[in-house]
Amino acid sequence: MLDIKSISKTFNPGTINAKTAVSGLSLHLDRGDFVTIIGSNGAGKSTLFNAIAGVFYVDEGNILLDGKDITFVPEHKRSRYIGRLFQDPMGGTAPGMTIEENLALSYLRASKGSNPFSRITKKDKETFREKLRLLDMGLEDRMTQPVGLLSGGQRQALTLLMATMVTPKILLLDEHTAALDPGTAEKVLRLTKEIVEKDQITCMMITHNMHQALELGNRTFLMENGNVVLDVKGEERAHLTVDDLLRRFREGTGHDLDNDRILLSHS
Repeated sequence: MLDIKSISKTFNPGTINAKTAVSGLSLHLDRGDFVTIIGSNGAGKSTLFNAIAGVFYVDEGNILLDGKDITFVPEHKRSRYIGRLFQDPMGGTAPGMTIEENLALSYLRASKGSNPFSRITKKDKETFREKLRLLDMGLEDRMTQPVGLLSGGQRQALTLLMATMVTPKILLLDEHTAALDPGTAEKVLRLTKEIVEKDQITCMMITHNMHQALELGNRTFLMENGNVVLDVKGEERAHLTVDDLLRRFREGTGHDLDNDRILLSHS
């Protein structure tokens, strides 16, 4: 479904600020895989997501989605079939536009592409209302209100809905609950799990919470120095504890995990 073949990316090459963020990284995801990703700052997690989403072109290697080489497909074209949520709830919506207008934009982009004659029908609006009702946040009664008036949790839930309104080929979640209070984060995470399972969406989720990394989805990656140093799934993953994960990280890299946020989530 997703095949990443020996991709590398160096920023500011040939300068004293050169930084190799991803180096010779390869991985394969089957359709319906839900992968959680753990790693220290600078491990290459967000760089991997940016490469998949087309924020930049990789220096080497290839990215294939459903058998199609998308290595040099522009970001705006990939956004029609790749959904993405960021840590900042403000990052995925247009605050000056209404809830309905935000939903319409995401729906038309994913379903109609760049067709200039596309428009939202009355039936589409009813679909938006039904989808919003499933969030259980009362947003179905606020469709004409600007998104800027919503709380962070409401905006993140709305962004999740926008990213999955038309089922994407792959959904990228970049610590999408990290900026929310614990109660709201739990609700958005529950919504995420329900939507991903219902629509069988192939999903990758970066998290700093090691318990989440083992409880959610069916695979867990540990990343370090721009590569995947551990890929666990199936029965092996089912019996892993957080302490096991830390031990496996140490065995794979030769040093302990030193990310405070991750270690605090363990304690």
